[in-house]
Amino acid sequence: MFRLPRRHILRTFWPAPQWRGALLGLWLPLALAPQGPTTGEAAGPTPIATAAPAADNQLPPSSQRAYAEVLKLRLGAARQLLAPELARAPGAPAPLLVADCADFVELLATQDAARYTQLVPGQQARLDALDEAPAGPWRDYTRAEIRLHLGLEHVGFGHEVKGAWQLRRAYQQAQALARQYPGFVPARTTLGLGQFAIGTLPQGYHLLLRLLGLPGDVDAGLANLNQAADQPHAFQAESQLFRALIRETYFKQPAEALRLAALLPAQQPDNLLFAYVATAVLKRQHQTAAALAAYRTRPTGPAYLPFAYLHHLAGDLLLYQADYAGSERENLQFLREYRGQNYRKDAAFKLYLAAWLGGQPAAAVARYRQQINLAGPTTVEEDAYAQRFYHNAQNLSPVLTRARLQLDGGYYRLALATLRAFRPTAATLLRDRLEGPYRYARAYQGLGRPDSARLAYAQTLAISTQAGENTYYFGPQAALELGYLARAAGQRPQAKAYFEQALRSPAHEYKNSTDAKAKLALRGL
Repeated sequence: MFRLPRRHILRTFWPAPQWRGALLGLWLPLALAPQGPTTGEAAGPTPIATAAPAADNQLPPSSQRAYAEVLKLRLGAARQLLAPELARAPGAPAPLLVADCADFVELLATQDAARYTQLVPGQQARLDALDEAPAGPWRDYTRAEIRLHLGLEHVGFGHEVKGAWQLRRAYQQAQALARQYPGFVPARTTLGLGQFAIGTLPQGYHLLLRLLGLPGDVDAGLANLNQAADQPHAFQAESQLFRALIRETYFKQPAEALRLAALLPAQQPDNLLFAYVATAVLKRQHQTAAALAAYRTRPTGPAYLPFAYLHHLAGDLLLYQADYAGSERENLQFLREYRGQNYRKDAAFKLYLAAWLGGQPAAAVARYRQQINLAGPTTVEEDAYAQRFYHNAQNLSPVLTRARLQLDGGYYRLALATLRAFRPTAATLLRDRLEGPYRYARAYQGLGRPDSARLAYAQTLAISTQAGENTYYFGPQAALELGYLARAAGQRPQAKAYFEQALRSPAHEYKNSTDAKAKLALRGL
């Protein structure tokens, strides 16, 4: 059995709720789906045509109603709707699939290890029940999806070998399903996401993955995802969301994700998942006021699954607006309610920033700073960044920190004004000498001034190169952004050189995501 590093498996198969990039994982049909490529998405093999009659691509009405409740994160209502159907036909694929989706969504949203222990045996029992179901696309699809859920859960809760084995079987079953039932559209989403995710892994893993029967193919993955997004089936909305999120996250094409972020909550104001998607997408696109509005108008109440991560998102948004007391309140609520381990260090870092910038007593600031170092994983990049800050033991620049938060919030003119107070000297830390021009570049880019941004990014890259190998992310990110700017200007050789430079960078906090974006950009060239 192969053993990829847990961080690579998590980033590939367990998209963290950031989204980055993420929505709630590979299943939730909502929001965090990526979008399509800039230059190369349309390319790639066309799915195999068939003369066989198209399979039934819709769920039975009772299962469809339950699935709608799952998407709203009203899992109690979904399980009540499914109970009579499962009692009447224990091996029926559709209700088994929706029941498994409910369990999977609960574990993704809560990351509760106790619930993982309770729910996994029931998921295994569903696989056994499917052995009694008649052969057909829904049986095979349900089997592959349950294995996918189990694989993601095992990896997410630290059982990488067991999870990798389930993911391998799920992927191979999805491949076989698409070959045997080419008219069964739901399988195209699963297969397409798997092909895309594996295709974005570092080059060094490709031979091993091919030997294990796990070939990645970004173009084929996007082609399958396009087919699922453009044809009617039970999970078409989900496919469209994934496509939009891929385009936003990996290809810098946010238009479709922003459109869905506005449309979906308006169509279903009682849908908590859609509210989350809108909040996350708008936050990533630096539209802080709109993101806070989506958060504040989300549906609430005991009928909904507790979703603590939303409070962490709100804490960031309020930090961008310099509402330090509000940010502290939201992150403290996140830490009280959250059952998982990821993002705890990041929350402690944001509490530190709120206390420090808000002028709280030194003891409170020190307490939050010390909280960063409590035991916990650094699997997600945000936690790794927070832990590195703690170990570096170097004071942050208040000017650059305020500017960074303003930039993250989309307040570019305000950030530019803040940055004018930054005056580096020979004694200024290398980190700050790199961050200064990098923040200027981001402000200029946000204001639609690409020439000024290009100069500031080039200055960042020059300082990074002159300093020799370091593990700060400003140089690699500057190279990535210079590549995007060169590509937009039609300067393909320069773009290629910058993307390759980003890939060659030594380890830094955001290397996984930076490398994935640079790799896809090179493919597009």
